[in-house]
Amino acid sequence: MKTFRSIAVVFIFAAIFAVSAFAQAQPAATGKVGIVNTLAFDTDKGGITKYVNAMNALEVELKPDVTALQGMATKLQTLQTEITRIQEQARTNPNVPIKPETVNPKLEEYDKLGREFKFKQEEYKAKAERRQAAVMGPVRLDIGNALQEFAKKNGYMMILDASKLDGAGLLLAFDEKYDITKDFITFYNSRPAATAAK
Repeated sequence: MKTFRSIAVVFIFAAIFAVSAFAQAQPAATGKVGIVNTLAFDTDKGGITKYVNAMNALEVELKPDVTALQGMATKLQTLQTEITRIQEQARTNPNVPIKPETVNPKLEEYDKLGREFKFKQEEYKAKAERRQAAVMGPVRLDIGNALQEFAKKNGYMMILDASKLDGAGLLLAFDEKYDITKDFITFYNSRPAATAAK
């Protein structure tokens, strides 16, 4: 009986030591952390070609709307200047009456154009958001997939977006040897078109 107890105690201690040794022997997860600055993706020189081309195509597509809005804004400023000039004349020279038929049409035109400008501006904003999602969405998705592929291929456990971290005030400083932006852009641009289009 004494022998049985001794053997049981030895097994209990062996189990306890084995569990604690196993827990200590597990190595910490190893892997590299990389930092990518996504703002560099849209630079004409050194950026992601597919991203730059999509942004340029979107800009060309929306240019007529932007030009029309700029024309309306210029006309609004001109009308505002004319109305201000008439009001200034009335204030500085109260003896000369201003005819309502001189100022009223300008005020009406200014109000009408202001409402139309606001409507066109909202319309443009909605169109730009819709087109940006349609044109840039697939490109961004492809870049995200390529980042995953790049991380696995190069042993990165995590890749962080420096521009988002900096914008949130979370990135105070980092060692530039961890900046893999250029490496990723080179990797992405060198992929075959069929792979990049997935």
